[in-house]
Amino acid sequence: MSDVRHVLVLPDRDAAEEVAEELEDLLGLTEEPQLVREALAGEDDAEDAQWLVVLEDPHGTYDPGKLDALAATHDGWLERD
Repeated sequence: MSDVRHVLVLPDRDAAEEVAEELEDLLGLTEEPQLVREALAGEDDAEDAQWLVVLEDPHGTYDPGKLDALAATHDGWLERD
């Protein structure tokens, strides 16, 4: 398997932090996933920024469907290539 990176898009920092904590518990991660703030394309207002939870999956074993479902419970989604 090759290295895989999953990006979960969340509406705000609180949701992103909750999802990161849940991922640690669900997947038994040794490191917290990376949180990144990203402005929406064409938006200058800081209120329009989304929060990303970046999850490294070096063995490609995490189920994208489950990750998407987790993000959806926090009004987010899993970014697809």
